[in-house]
Amino acid sequence: MFLAYGRGSKLKYLVLIQARVGSSRLPNKVLKDICGKPDLQWVVERVKRSKKIDEVMVITSIEKENLPLIQLCTQLGIRVFVGSEDDVLDRYYQAAKLIKPEYVIRVTADCPLFDWNYLDMAIEQLDEDTDYMGQFEDTFPDGLDIEIFKYESLVKSWKEAELASEREHVTQYIRKHPEIFKLKNLECPIKNIGNKRWTLDEDEDYQFINNVYTYFIKEKHTEEFSTKDILEYLLDNPEIEKINSKFARNEGLTKSLDKDYKVELGD
Repeated sequence: MFLAYGRGSKLKYLVLIQARVGSSRLPNKVLKDICGKPDLQWVVERVKRSKKIDEVMVITSIEKENLPLIQLCTQLGIRVFVGSEDDVLDRYYQAAKLIKPEYVIRVTADCPLFDWNYLDMAIEQLDEDTDYMGQFEDTFPDGLDIEIFKYESLVKSWKEAELASEREHVTQYIRKHPEIFKLKNLECPIKNIGNKRWTLDEDEDYQFINNVYTYFIKEKHTEEFSTKDILEYLLDNPEIEKINSKFARNEGLTKSLDKDYKVELGD
């Protein structure tokens, strides 16, 4: 499902939020209720607070189980693209080529604490000749990840990436080839918070995130809370962070690398 962008318009910053219902560790996580709204809706709303972006689209897979996700996007008036289940790089490429923006911004739907301020900061720091900007060191909390890359870089990686991990994790080919792409590191302006886990992947993550939202929505009566606001809350309530502190970062990528293999690329 896709609604075409207006002809004659040149879109610069396209945000693609990847989401699917299937998850081995936390099934239906993108539709889990957090203070009255599903996770995906919170992600979309927080991304759309950015003052720099031009368009937001959700990209999911063709599996039937994603139908409720597609219906939610329709209700929210958000464009949705349906593509490959396993080849997520292809999903990004097929969605982006319909619009051909100058830059693609990758966001994942398991980040309901996404901070739009850092997205705007990243865009402001983007150099004209930079092909890819992302984290090369874990300076942001897990769950605040931002990746920005040129559409041409996405096309090249789509054509050349051969490993299953590179097809599943979208930007791995770009990140591994600094001799081809000009890369730039994105660093968090707040020091020493890269060890924090704010992503949604386990039951304990859900408990942690729901606790944070409950505080700001029901006690502070605001939906517009930032990373700094969350840090202040956690500083006063250190026991909250212990709920999901036992889990390692990037477990999905680690598993993909452990069982990596070459894939046969089509034309």
